[in-house]
Amino acid sequence: MRKLGLIGGMSWVSTRTYYDYINRMVQKDSSKLTSAPLLIESLDFAQLYALQDKADWDRAAGVLCDSAKRLEAAGAGALIIGANSMHKVYDRVAEAISLPILHIADCVGAKMKAKGVESAALIGTRNVMIESFFRQRLVAHGVDLLPPDMEVVEEVDRIIYDELMMGKVTRDAERKLRTIITQKEKDGAKAIVLACTELDQIVDIDANVLPIFDSTQIHSKAAADWILGKD
Repeated sequence: MRKLGLIGGMSWVSTRTYYDYINRMVQKDSSKLTSAPLLIESLDFAQLYALQDKADWDRAAGVLCDSAKRLEAAGAGALIIGANSMHKVYDRVAEAISLPILHIADCVGAKMKAKGVESAALIGTRNVMIESFFRQRLVAHGVDLLPPDMEVVEEVDRIIYDELMMGKVTRDAERKLRTIITQKEKDGAKAIVLACTELDQIVDIDANVLPIFDSTQIHSKAAADWILGKD
């Protein structure tokens, strides 16, 4: 097996999910005693929270580049960034090291293309839903995305940052996401992209009116396949 580096801590909740998913997927294809060879650097999310202007994102890019360099020096053969929103600085991190980095949106887009999905709604943090860095990657795989509804954007962003990233899961948040997904179906979406690594806490991906493409699960599968040499 090959050793994978994970830049985590954004938040610790999703890093825990990545660790669980990757190990279970590797174990399924190996033996019951197998553990995935991982190098994990859990960053302090308090230093990377609520980034706004260019200076904030420049600082974040520096933090992630330094982390990537440390993981490369420690022996990782490839990396993943365990947060959708932080893929805004993906290109800068990729330029800082010589290792491949598995882009979460490319993994999702390839899965959707393989399933023949051409129209979807994107649900995640504010910057993921409204900026081009994530949306363009999905569009490049032939997925047409519904335009963002700013009322939904603000509500989902609040739930993610004020609740899910703190490990807080409520029935009210679950109901709100069900309502949003139902409305997206009425608006013409044929699938939902959960483009936040914490949203699986309140969205049942197997029990919704539309097919759900969970970025965390799909990214973890790509990571496990790379570890096993199946990429």
